Amino acid sequence: MRVGVVILPDQRWVEAEAIWRECEELGFAHAWTYDHLTWRDLRDGPWFGAVPTLTAAAVSTSTIRLGTLVASPNFRHPVTFAKELMSLDDVSNGRITLGIGAGGSGWDASALGQLPWSAKERAARFAEFVEHLDQLLIQPKIDSLHGEFYSAKDARAIPGCIQRPRLPFAIAASGPKGLELAVKFGHSWVTYGDPKAAAESNEDSAVAAASAQMARLREECAVQNRDFDSISKIYLSGSTREPWLASVSDFVRLKDRYEEIGFTDLVLHRPRTSEPYKANLNVYFEIAELI
Repeated sequence: MRVGVVILPDQRWVEAEAIWRECEELGFAHAWTYDHLTWRDLRDGPWFGAVPTLTAAAVSTSTIRLGTLVASPNFRHPVTFAKELMSLDDVSNGRITLGIGAGGSGWDASALGQLPWSAKERAARFAEFVEHLDQLLIQPKIDSLHGEFYSAKDARAIPGCIQRPRLPFAIAASGPKGLELAVKFGHSWVTYGDPKAAAESNEDSAVAAASAQMARLREECAVQNRDFDSISKIYLSGSTREPWLASVSDFVRLKDRYEEIGFTDLVLHRPRTSEPYKANLNVYFEIAELI
């Protein structure tokens, strides 16, 4: 099982650079950051943009995969985002994965002055956003692209991504519409468990929820005639009450349980000195020695 790390974009680069370098030196398979304008109870503190942060991380590292976990349509347009992603892929020499999800009703939902979208509209926008990004990143020239929510005219993706036909998508999904997108467009599928009950989930209930989602992913692969094993399965820890960083033995037990139900990748949060994601940094370093 590959293990990666989320690094929150809450420190100036003069401090954050060493953390991204450290992640690569410790041997983690991938490193991610959140793509929000503001986030939870950190909204009145330091918070930096995902694309500039990943650009700097790409220059400061050489082998580790990098990405968003996850971006959403809440404050982005597929035309401009596609150009940024193509550029990121170039700067990183083909090490970028786009983690993308439908977004929520908080934090960024009204940042551009709009009313928060309903769950139905978020799902519809997400589907169109992913479909448009797919075309905008693959085709060097798009004269016209029209949808219900997004349009493009005379869009260009030249010279295109280093990764062909485009950089990989890691699609976060728990419901049927999202899983359909993950199977159709995703190199990877991402989940953090049951979105309605994650905060209350203990180890057994979290594993059960993830196992049920895995079964639905397998069913959707059969519907679309896609090889189930061709999709990486990423579990993003930190949203449940599972003790991932309480001790090395807790980590190993949990990792083994998720690997057993089919997950290929696990993502931890780099420990912070205060909540959210407060944890023992020494345990984190000990875990790195195991991977």
